[in-house]
Amino acid sequence: MTDSKQNSIFTINNSKEFEKKALKIFQFQAKNCAAYADFISFLKVDVNAVKSLTDIPFLPIQFFKTHQIVANQNPIQQTFLSSGTGGIQSQHFVTDVLLYEDSYRKGFQHFYGNIEDYTVLALLPSYLERNGSSLIYMVDDLIKKSKNSESGFFLKNTKKLTKIIQNHSKNDKKLLILGVSYALLDLVESQQFDLKGVIIMETGGMKGRRKEMIREELHTILCKGFGVSEIHSEYGMTELLSQAYSKGNGIFETPNWMEILVRDTEDALTLLPNGKTGGINIIDLVNINSCSFIATQDLGKKLTDNTFEILGRFDNSDIRGCNLLIN
Repeated sequence: MTDSKQNSIFTINNSKEFEKKALKIFQFQAKNCAAYADFISFLKVDVNAVKSLTDIPFLPIQFFKTHQIVANQNPIQQTFLSSGTGGIQSQHFVTDVLLYEDSYRKGFQHFYGNIEDYTVLALLPSYLERNGSSLIYMVDDLIKKSKNSESGFFLKNTKKLTKIIQNHSKNDKKLLILGVSYALLDLVESQQFDLKGVIIMETGGMKGRRKEMIREELHTILCKGFGVSEIHSEYGMTELLSQAYSKGNGIFETPNWMEILVRDTEDALTLLPNGKTGGINIIDLVNINSCSFIATQDLGKKLTDNTFEILGRFDNSDIRGCNLLIN
């Protein structure tokens, strides 16, 4: 697709416009992404008969572990890799990394404002330590864009992190502390804070470092440890180029170029109404050069047009009804 059509993704301002662009992208990817085209053919879906979002087949996310999901012939500029804690890593081959940068910069701006207003403290591995992570790529760039000498990665230097936090009241920057769950827990177990007005954002699970816990338990511990009333969350993954954010209570909101649909766990081709729990399907229009229509392994429910809740993951790694092409 042309640059002008890609950039128009970020100008979407209503559901009708979203559906129109999504259907155009579907037609493009159905012809140009080989793995997706094979999957559609396997389902015996007539591409020309797809007239609404509910007609679009969603590619099981496991395909990113077994196939090259690319919808054009352009050189691959960046390969993002999953953490690999569950075995084979997912690979997202990105042919336009500037599109990803536009997505997370505009997404952060939409939900939190100008990044230059923030001190960004990350309890994550540095970019050099964890090359290939889309999350680290994003956070590394946001740290640089904050133009703040105190912003940085502090996973291995919590002493310096604590000093910056303690001195924060002396400057006029907003403070954003983000990190993986286990690192945030490690920090509050070593020291208690009183950080009212500070944004604490968790970006994912325990990565095999600690036992998993439900969101309510995790957020209760972090709220008490940091002295805040809400824990923010970032919802993203290797296979996506957009993020949803929660400002509390585990309720995520999507940007205008991203939408959630929920599928029946027993019939992957049947979609459920708002408020019903099922498998999370994601439309990420920024994935224009790979696949924008992904069936994840997360369980949740859609609440409104742009809000949703994550409730867990499938016990079985296979997504029923859509896994035959992976073997």
